[in-house]
Amino acid sequence: MSLTWPWTRWLERRRHAHGPWSMLFAPAPTDEWVALDLETTGLDPSRDQILSIAAVPARGRLMRLSERLDVIVCSDSTRITEAIAHHRLRPDDIAAGIPLDTALDALLSMVGSRPLVGYCIDFDFAMLDRALRPRLGFGLPNQRIDVQRQFAQLQRRRQPEIEPDLRFEAIANALQLPMPDRHSALGDAVAAGLMHIAMRASECGAPKVIGRDF
Repeated sequence: MSLTWPWTRWLERRRHAHGPWSMLFAPAPTDEWVALDLETTGLDPSRDQILSIAAVPARGRLMRLSERLDVIVCSDSTRITEAIAHHRLRPDDIAAGIPLDTALDALLSMVGSRPLVGYCIDFDFAMLDRALRPRLGFGLPNQRIDVQRQFAQLQRRRQPEIEPDLRFEAIANALQLPMPDRHSALGDAVAAGLMHIAMRASECGAPKVIGRDF
């Protein structure tokens, strides 16, 4: 687990802690976090656009799917055609999506100050920050937990002589976890959350007991 840009985060808390989004800067609830995933038109945060956002809150080892956020964002990007097949989205889905500002407001309201868990989550933060900073004057202040880094650290402690395979599918297979609806925002968010739960259990020597509500 790591905090991002502590000095910037401290300044932004001072400036915005009493503003309309003050709940983002409040102390995080104990043992609560949110699994996050975005699907985008590409992998360049400076020019690509968000197509869908999924966030699943969790408490301890229980992912609360009944409280999930799963939205498609309308987009006029010329790169949509390249992304549609990969993310199993149809042009009609994108056309009927909600505005990005509406999606971001829903995400922030749901996440609050809880840590965010995801695979290569720095990319998700970069995409969200590009959209949030012009509107709010700050980026996401939440703690970020990258399951790819978490898995790398775990494997290097166990088998330092072997370079771990850090692909999404490889991590899921190594942890004996399902990958529901791969390349959908909700499916990848759920899988990343299950990875985090499994690795936390492994690190503390507890049995790998995980749960989801529906």
